Amino acid sequence: MPDQWAARGGAALASRMPIPWRSSAEVFTRILRQRGLDPDAVRDVDAAWDAFAEFLQTEVEGIEPPENDGDGFIAEWGRWSWNDDQPVLSFGRLLAVDNGGERDDPHGQPEYWKVELQLVFGEDPAWADLDSMGHQDTGFDHAEIGASRTAALGEMRRFIESYPQLVAMWRAEPARSALTLERAG
Repeated sequence: MPDQWAARGGAALASRMPIPWRSSAEVFTRILRQRGLDPDAVRDVDAAWDAFAEFLQTEVEGIEPPENDGDGFIAEWGRWSWNDDQPVLSFGRLLAVDNGGERDDPHGQPEYWKVELQLVFGEDPAWADLDSMGHQDTGFDHAEIGASRTAALGEMRRFIESYPQLVAMWRAEPARSALTLERAG
């Protein structure tokens, strides 16, 4: 599974204008639609990944700076109760929002918001043992936008490809999908 987005020089496709963090889900939606995907009915995982990669190259305003891990991304998979315990593959971007608190306050913390595309799959023998894996993820990566992030996405994709169940899901058509912006834990 080649990472076509990175091969095309992903950073060159990125938006050059920073977007407000509250608009991040709308921007991801626009990118998906430009690729012929409906955020509520994604049928092509590879195209969704390419859209996610492009979205991750879009600068966001109102978040903590890179040195404070203001912008991270993750892939997650498993069975989650809020999706009727169906198999899920998720692409998420975590934003540490600068809530305007006192910067001199040593206990001041940002608010965390997550833009997430969840791809929900029907049952299939190819990923029947997904239960044995539990809720898994790649871990958050905070590589900076540009070449570093493109490289990190390539590494993330190779990690995902090391799981036969995920390779099978990647090639399958999701039963449904959803794109959300929600406050994270």
